[in-house]
Amino acid sequence: MNGPRARTMWTSPLRVRRVPRWDRQAPTWREAKPVVIAEALKRSAARPSGNWYVVGASRELEARDRPYGRTIAGAEVVLWRTGDGELRAGPGECPHLGAPLREGRVVCGTLLCRWHGLGLDGGPFAGWEPYPLHDDGVLVWVRLDRAGGETPLDRPVVPARPLPGAAVDAVYTAVGRCEPEDVVANRLDPWHGSWFHPYAFVGLRVAGTPEDGEDDAFAVDVSFKVAGRLVVPVRAEFTAPGPRTVVMHITDGEGTGSVVETHATPLTAPGAAEPRTAVVEAVVAASDRRGFALARAAAPVLRPLMRRTAGRLWRDDLAYAERRWSLRSTGRFPG
Repeated sequence: MNGPRARTMWTSPLRVRRVPRWDRQAPTWREAKPVVIAEALKRSAARPSGNWYVVGASRELEARDRPYGRTIAGAEVVLWRTGDGELRAGPGECPHLGAPLREGRVVCGTLLCRWHGLGLDGGPFAGWEPYPLHDDGVLVWVRLDRAGGETPLDRPVVPARPLPGAAVDAVYTAVGRCEPEDVVANRLDPWHGSWFHPYAFVGLRVAGTPEDGEDDAFAVDVSFKVAGRLVVPVRAEFTAPGPRTVVMHITDGEGTGSVVETHATPLTAPGAAEPRTAVVEAVVAASDRRGFALARAAAPVLRPLMRRTAGRLWRDDLAYAERRWSLRSTGRFPG
């Protein structure tokens, strides 16, 4: 076997790299121009979402005996599975007297309200109207036209991903005191990587910005830390296909084709004094290596590790997003 594919399959992705002390890294603040981040954020905000919001991971909604509730953009939403396993979604208030439907029970696919037993099968009933819903196999989306205020789309804009049978996916969710734009802005600032996450990244270099080409993407060369001086170098591209989504594609190096989708779902209504936003991050990992078949087989074991890695990064990044909102909301944000 010859060629790049053979090298990918038979050579180790690990490299030995000198890891500089944190305070001896090259500063990145001159390259991290606020205007570049702000303009990229403005363009992402102008792209259509079709009023679709990410609710959470598909596998979190597998139970058939209980509903799942979430508040999105200030609206209560309830979801449940019918007898044949199909998802249904709609307003979270019972149309009778407003009981929280998330506290009900699902019996043979019918959602029963705890207060008086009103049953919903997912179709219109007693003034209750279902919401459009989309399950892409990794994430569940719901369309809220009143909250979104855009021209509705039949389907959400789902980023390109590796084929399901060739990938391992995991979804991490966290909630922060900020607005969706603060989460997106964090992802559109790749320059903070090696400084803010020294335990994860080494030698991050932004190789291209939206100013440099037509793809409206940030290209980044970075090494992921494994242990000590062992790292895995890759090139990644960050794009923002919608107002609440940033996608990272691995375009070269180990795991080429893998995707990390970061979705920012507002929980509070627009303009809330204390906004809260859910970060729903889907990691869809793929590899050409022969041994990756074992990784797919071990997916139930790998998913908690993938979520733990995402969680450590987001503890920092939510602090960034929350700080940005705090400064913006008090007129002190310098960017």
